[in-house]
Amino acid sequence: MKAFGFLFKKKFYLHLAIILLLSILLIWMIFRSLDKYTRHGEVYIVPDFTGQALQVIQDQYAGLFNFVLLDSVYIKDLPKGSVFQQDPLPGSKVKAGRNIYYVKVAVMPEQVIMPNLRNLSIRQAMVLLEKEGLKVNQLLYIDHFAKNAVIEQQYQNEVIEPGTPIFKGQAIELILGNGNTRDTLTPMPFLTGMLPAQVKQTLFRAGLNPGEFYFLDQDSASSRVFRSSPSSLPGSYAPLGKKVDIWFRSEKTFNFEDLILQMQSDSLSRDSLQQLINEIYHFE
Repeated sequence: MKAFGFLFKKKFYLHLAIILLLSILLIWMIFRSLDKYTRHGEVYIVPDFTGQALQVIQDQYAGLFNFVLLDSVYIKDLPKGSVFQQDPLPGSKVKAGRNIYYVKVAVMPEQVIMPNLRNLSIRQAMVLLEKEGLKVNQLLYIDHFAKNAVIEQQYQNEVIEPGTPIFKGQAIELILGNGNTRDTLTPMPFLTGMLPAQVKQTLFRAGLNPGEFYFLDQDSASSRVFRSSPSSLPGSYAPLGKKVDIWFRSEKTFNFEDLILQMQSDSLSRDSLQQLINEIYHFE
């Protein structure tokens, strides 16, 4: 009993109460400190920063968020130096001090290295240009035995050597061989019903150049090829490098399916089919 005699002393319970109070106080202080450190319960709605100037955003929200640049992209029609994309997305709930990752609109286009297109075919050259973010401006044919092979590459009417830095999105002129035969004919691609975005690539691959584009209806978003000059009727040919003018009509107001079926049918001759197209839209 003497070993447990302290249980009957008031001093023991006083010390025990003090220890319990100190423990509770310590635990409370720890949780208070954690709440303050983690900002428990404090959340903010992430605004939509897209299209806004970065400097303005940083001045306004520097105390709430940390802005971290991920990448920059050049977009011609957007304000330079503005935010293009962000993470977290607008409307997300985050705590103060959260990193906001963003992609900004570059002031200048990204530069790429001009590839070597010499001795490639038109198709090979177009694939390589597209891979580098470049495009074809026009095809120019000269007397050379290598038909449809790239003899030279030009930018703004001057030779551009492989390895030269060039802004992404620029258009390159391709100098091609005509097989040492002037007025060489190439089959016209079938363009009827094609979307405007497809026409240029199709013409270039055929060794032809886009000419003037005419939109006959106001609804250009639904426009498809209605007519071309030279004609793209089956069996038609055009000289290499020829410019092809295109007329478009809206698929909402014109039945392209019937026209395409008629053009591909053997029941109509080329002359009668061309006359039919002229009558449909009063072409001379």
